[in-house]
Amino acid sequence: MLEVSNLMVFYENALALNDFSMNVKAGTIVAVIGSNSAGKTTLMNTLSGLIIDTKIKEQRKGGERITTYGTIRFDGEDITDMYPSDRVKKGMVLCRERHPIFPESDLVENLRIAAYLRNRSEISEAIEYVFQLFPTLVRLKTRKAGFLSGGEQQMLTIGMALMVKPRLLLLDEPLLGLSPIMQVTLVDAIKKIRNETGLTIVITEQFARPILPMIDHGYIIENGMLTMEGHGSELMENPEVKGAYFGV
Repeated sequence: MLEVSNLMVFYENALALNDFSMNVKAGTIVAVIGSNSAGKTTLMNTLSGLIIDTKIKEQRKGGERITTYGTIRFDGEDITDMYPSDRVKKGMVLCRERHPIFPESDLVENLRIAAYLRNRSEISEAIEYVFQLFPTLVRLKTRKAGFLSGGEQQMLTIGMALMVKPRLLLLDEPLLGLSPIMQVTLVDAIKKIRNETGLTIVITEQFARPILPMIDHGYIIENGMLTMEGHGSELMENPEVKGAYFGV
């Protein structure tokens, strides 16, 4: 479904991604694991096309020069230069880190705003699925999104991404800053999404321990470079991965 070949991203002279390649098969969960500043968010912004918008804005104001190389294919089509809005229409949806929501709108309004590509008849059904996936959100329907907790906002953010009816869901550090209990809740929800919908999911994370048991394939990146890949169980048993991400 997704093929990334020899991806390189420069911010001025700083190399954020260095010759990174990956393949994602339809219906699988794939993780990209790395520490802070490893290049995970740059990868997600490049896959989703947001880096194109950023590049244009920086050019207009004479700011940081951003240069990209490599190829991204989605269902066999080269989308390397495709704008993010067009990628969304094709079914590639990014759930960004730091909970990007509409804080002055209530929870249901946020979900409806995110469903701008859906038929009106589909929206209620999609909202119902989000509440089935995250029962905690039901009692918060009318609460302003800005007053939700970090974990509640993360659930809402994933729900908003699902409202678009994606075929490929990109989750950028969904566990960041969450309590262990909330991390378990989100991991269970991600597994449920894949099992019930067959959705293809790519996750970036620095918290490898809760992610690796559920993935079909994983990539380890350091300083923007691919250093290791394999099945989740293989990576969990690797002493280098244990030392770097499990603290053992």
